[in-house]
Amino acid sequence: MPNILAIVGRPNVGKSTFFNRLTKTRQAIVEETSGVTRDRHYGRADWNGIEFSVIDTGGYVIGSEDIFEEEIRKQVDLAIAEADVIIFMVDVKDGLTGMDEEIANMLRRVKKKVFVAVNKADNVARMHNTGEFYALGLGTCFPLSSINGSGTGELLDEVVKHFTYEDAPETNLPKYAVIGRPNVGKSSLINTLIGEERNIVTPIAGTTRDSIYIPFKGFGQEFLFVDTAGLRKKSKVSEDIEFYSVMRSIRAIESADVCILMLDATDGIEQQDLNILRLVEKNKKGLVLVVNKWDLIDKQTNTHLEYQEALLSRTAPFTDIPIVFTSVAEKQRVLKVLEAAGKVYENRSKRIPTARLNEFILPLIERNPPPMAKGKRIKIKYVTQLKVAYPAFVFFCNLPQYIKEPYQRFLENQMRKEFPFTGVTISLYFRQK
Repeated sequence: MPNILAIVGRPNVGKSTFFNRLTKTRQAIVEETSGVTRDRHYGRADWNGIEFSVIDTGGYVIGSEDIFEEEIRKQVDLAIAEADVIIFMVDVKDGLTGMDEEIANMLRRVKKKVFVAVNKADNVARMHNTGEFYALGLGTCFPLSSINGSGTGELLDEVVKHFTYEDAPETNLPKYAVIGRPNVGKSSLINTLIGEERNIVTPIAGTTRDSIYIPFKGFGQEFLFVDTAGLRKKSKVSEDIEFYSVMRSIRAIESADVCILMLDATDGIEQQDLNILRLVEKNKKGLVLVVNKWDLIDKQTNTHLEYQEALLSRTAPFTDIPIVFTSVAEKQRVLKVLEAAGKVYENRSKRIPTARLNEFILPLIERNPPPMAKGKRIKIKYVTQLKVAYPAFVFFCNLPQYIKEPYQRFLENQMRKEFPFTGVTISLYFRQK
């Protein structure tokens, strides 16, 4: 199973800057105001070839001091519940604060590995001041600077030692994950297919929790479902449904070959669905969109085609996605979901012979060459598919740095027309010949 690293700490200690450094993005908003991270951010990071997910937990709309501290406690609770390793970030400029001590009290009681990152230690004097944080009783303190990156490597070397990898089953069977917002019918779909109440189905959002593998054989297919199971305490359910569903989705997506993203027909595709869809893309997994509760939609006013068009306009630029309209409650078109997932799995594993690839691509490039760059002609000589789990192609050319995104998208669209890659992301790389 994938590993999740959570960054916790009081506001304005530099969690978002550190998150941006790990994920090599500018995704989290960075501002010198406490409580500016309203949403949680999640991204992928890689340290010396070890990949993991990072969650940047963060600030709140500040009411009274009491409400604010309560929110901080909740946030740390969430990280403790879902992450594998926790980085507790403090600020050497502010020194040890009462809120740091409160968070440390919570972290000392958990059985997960916690690392203390002492941020803003970007000169010798400040590095000497990191010693006071040993009073938190959480072991070694790592001085670092989120802004310039110093000290980050030493911390990550230790962090990755505490990741575990033993959960994934040893099998060549396809793995399908059923993902989506709470209450769209994920567990009901699996129960309908496997014909037993394997997962608890309740109308309370957030009742399913840990990713598990459910073997399935039937309807001419054999595969593993990656689902989430186990009842969550009711007190937790109301706290932060969106964060939980995203956390669960991350684990399920990273464990799967094909993701079945379920939508509620009455809601359409919401921003959170798009966030989950982008995670599927980022992780290079196969994708099937399932529109559940279709029986509740008035067929006269909202045809399949209109609805499909509206959906794909939101998922653009990735629009080569199979869409299945179902009603799990009415058992309508449920097997079509499996058929679509099986097809996408095949597409994701498809290998195009090099000769066939060049036979198609080279004349196409001849007719539609890349735009000239700085007065120079770009010549693509040869293309081949990489031996990885998803469709990835290397184009060998004289000036790879000048091939811009519009031309890459043109090549991808032409390849999709020629070869069956529906439901999967295609990666194109350009290298010096």
